[in-house]
Amino acid sequence: MSEPARLHMALQKSGRLSDYSRDLLRDAGLRILHGKNDLTARAENFPIDLMFMRDDDIPTFVSDGVCEFGIVGRNVLEEFALGEAAARFEIVAPLGFGRCSLKIAAPERATYEGPRALAGQRIATSYPRLLRAFLDRHGIDATIVKMNGAVELAPRLQIAAFICDLVSTGATLEANGLRAVETVLDSEAVLIRSLKPGAPDKADASEKLLRRIGGVLATQESKYIVLNAPEEALARIAEILPGADSPTIIPLHGRPGHFAVQAVCQESVFWETLQNLKGAGASAILVMPIEKMML
Repeated sequence: MSEPARLHMALQKSGRLSDYSRDLLRDAGLRILHGKNDLTARAENFPIDLMFMRDDDIPTFVSDGVCEFGIVGRNVLEEFALGEAAARFEIVAPLGFGRCSLKIAAPERATYEGPRALAGQRIATSYPRLLRAFLDRHGIDATIVKMNGAVELAPRLQIAAFICDLVSTGATLEANGLRAVETVLDSEAVLIRSLKPGAPDKADASEKLLRRIGGVLATQESKYIVLNAPEEALARIAEILPGADSPTIIPLHGRPGHFAVQAVCQESVFWETLQNLKGAGASAILVMPIEKMML
């Protein structure tokens, strides 16, 4: 019996995005063989091979159909798409990790009174297309200086008056005497899929993979809540439960008029939520994590 056709997924070779991507696939039940230094890896229990590469190569591999799927930062994807006549991929889902923002930053002591302050200035960046789109939206004529790294040094070296770079905590900007003044793009990791027609014998595996990843994403914020409540409090409690759809209500044995309420809450459950449930008449409230969920 021949081996089923295998899918291919492009991942960043190293860094936090790579680590988070591997964790996501492991949470989806994939047992990945080989180590971090390999250019490829194989899932032993699912028909998929992983290909590790530079993040800015991932959109090309997926767009060309070499890989059916990829995980990449939205910033890289949007920069790539602005240079293409037509996108040959689609975003399947935001993944909730790798969050950062592409921001324009100015020296701390520089006066900045809005985007018009950028007119006629030199701006250093590794994302010239995204920056150009931002400037065009605001009708700004400025010179873009393309840099592949160490962008934050540009003002100190008098290469440019401003920079446009990725910001996560802001610590790097602060260390270099800079402050963020404009947001060009909010970014996070996204799962993308090639729009190039694939082999029919890969369709089933593709759908199974998407269901597994969708299940993992659904459990990230979801919690399972169990509580007891009198009948007259049920309507109010159902309104308070965050993101719950049709909670299960079961009569309590030996306690007429009292019920156990069970619900999957697909939003964050804060202490304030528990206090509101308590105030509405709930008791014995339990909040439990969900390990797996199949949508």
